[in-house]
Amino acid sequence: MSGHRIEFPATAFAPVELPDLASLPLHLTVQNSPVLFGCRSGLCGTCLIELEPIGPEALEPPAPAEAEALELYAPGNRRARLACQLVLSAAVRIWKIQAA
Repeated sequence: MSGHRIEFPATAFAPVELPDLASLPLHLTVQNSPVLFGCRSGLCGTCLIELEPIGPEALEPPAPAEAEALELYAPGNRRARLACQLVLSAAVRIWKIQAA
């Protein structure tokens, strides 16, 4: 099983290594990360993040429902994602952002 590094720049939180296709709400809540989770279904925007891949691997694009929510919470921000909907398939840097 391969893993992917998640970094939290500009925070005191140490990077974590999570398995491929990990559930971020499950793992990051246990790790007490800087990312908060509310409804966990992509509706509330509590887990709105901005991310940047580390290395050549790419993440899957947002599903249509997530893309629609992102247009409400972070219009025009192509790096915005909802952490509860993200399927981890690459190493990433994550920044918590506030909904618009």
